[in-house]
Amino acid sequence: MNFFYPATPQILHWLAAGQLGNRLHRSVRLWVILTKLYGEENWIEELPRNFTYSQLRDRLFKYNHPKIETLTIPDINAQCPDKTCICHQTTGQIFPITPQWQEEIIKLTGITEEYLQDLLKQPPFATVHRSLRDDLKQLARLGWLEVPHKGQYQGISKSKLPQLNLPTVTQPSFIQISLAQTWEIIHTLESIAFIKPNLDIIVQNLWEQMFHTSPTETSQQPEKRIFIHLDYILSDEKQDEVDNYQEQIEQIWRNPSLGVLRFKVNIPRTETKAEVIVYPVCIHYSRRAKYLSAYGRDPDGNIGWHNYRLDRITSKKLQILSWGDPAIPPELQKMWYNGQLPTPGQVEAELETAWGFNFYLERELLIMRFPKHFARWYVDNTRRHQSFQPIHYTNITKLITEHIPKTQQQQILEILKQKSPSDAYYTAWIRTEDINVLMRLREWRPKGEVIAPLSIREKLKQECLEELGNYELNQSR
Repeated sequence: MNFFYPATPQILHWLAAGQLGNRLHRSVRLWVILTKLYGEENWIEELPRNFTYSQLRDRLFKYNHPKIETLTIPDINAQCPDKTCICHQTTGQIFPITPQWQEEIIKLTGITEEYLQDLLKQPPFATVHRSLRDDLKQLARLGWLEVPHKGQYQGISKSKLPQLNLPTVTQPSFIQISLAQTWEIIHTLESIAFIKPNLDIIVQNLWEQMFHTSPTETSQQPEKRIFIHLDYILSDEKQDEVDNYQEQIEQIWRNPSLGVLRFKVNIPRTETKAEVIVYPVCIHYSRRAKYLSAYGRDPDGNIGWHNYRLDRITSKKLQILSWGDPAIPPELQKMWYNGQLPTPGQVEAELETAWGFNFYLERELLIMRFPKHFARWYVDNTRRHQSFQPIHYTNITKLITEHIPKTQQQQILEILKQKSPSDAYYTAWIRTEDINVLMRLREWRPKGEVIAPLSIREKLKQECLEELGNYELNQSR
């Protein structure tokens, strides 16, 4: 038996590549697949030498589990009639879960007990086929499978299987990688160093390490041929300000006794400034700027989540408040006292449920139509969000009646009737009024037509009319 590891939090953490907080379900699936392949059942000996995802799928699920690739998660759950199928089993049904196991998961990930309980109620294998295909790719990246040909997998000999040495974590050594690989790392880090200012220090350390270990080879730098272009719209002066804000925020993460931030921020929609008091949770780089995801008193005076663009902060310095400061909202102080502060894992989980960076907004069903030729070259086989999936024309009506308000259904159905069944259609869950999603939809014009939501359809229509007016000549004299 080559894989005999129990599903301990440490093993799952390793399988999740250190991101167990937002990959718990994936790590459980990986553990199950490895147990089936290399455990007592020894599937690796029964499968063809070069096996495909479909061959593994047919062993993993019951015979009547839906196999259509384009089905959504709700469709798969509804269409699998066998309740003994693994797609219906929760984590606790797959392997025993103890209170100690749950406590260790919380300590490793920082997620709340409530959030963990929600995860444990959901079946890890109740997911789309694309996610399961990605699971096999992840196992190949971790060294548990080989890829002899595209779309095919092969087992690893017992002597070459990855060795888990837990709980000790081995630190990577750049001396153990080739000079060419080190150059690739340096060039990549230089391209993205603006995301985290401390990367400049890491790059400098790598330069020094290379010089001391291989001074002759270091002078023979290979010509750079792969370039990474990430839009970052800030001037050098503004970027320095943002870097200072980021460093102050990271101080809080290094010292938990420093709890909350108070600062003023520009509000574009009202052209005013507002003071906020928030607990910083994580920083994102998204569409040309850095954002702080934080929980607390937002610009409207409400308690909740909000994303703040760091370059729109107007305070010269962020004010860091200790947890005993009376200015901190009682709701935040209570969360801190109860050990229930928001976590990055919660943010990641919400980002997965709908397309849109403003994860705290309500979600709506998006229905898109594309000409088939356009979809083939610019939409098909691209990843926008895990909920962004192709759908057959005949299945759209059911989706409309199930997920769109009744007051809008008739109008949307009438629009759909006027469209060709031979066109390409896609659906996704999107965040209402999320500017990042709206910008993506604008970029698809005129080939991408929004069928729903009606509010976005009407907004894009008005923008098109306004834009057309810019190009029409005034005939009046």
